[in-house]
Amino acid sequence: MRDNNVDQALRVLKKKMQREGIFREMKARKAYEKPSERKTREKAEAVRRNRKAARKQAIREGLIAAPKPKPRVAGPRRPMIAPGTGPRTEATESKV
Repeated sequence: MRDNNVDQALRVLKKKMQREGIFREMKARKAYEKPSERKTREKAEAVRRNRKAARKQAIREGLIAAPKPKPRVAGPRRPMIAPGTGPRTEATESKV
């Protein structure tokens, strides 16, 4: 934990768990999966992986065009408010 920052440590842990597929595995283990359903799912995953690998290979070889990057659309920005100039609440009233 850096500087005893629990929120930051939790965020790092969740990111590592997400990357390793632990959340997906936990969700899959919640309910029983029949062997036939498991085989079907695993075959579909293998097909998806192979297609993705073939698509990347074709892009590298220049056989197909790379997908255009999606434009990043920034939402409406809220103006920065200097401390003490925001709306007054009970918490700020007691300080004044």
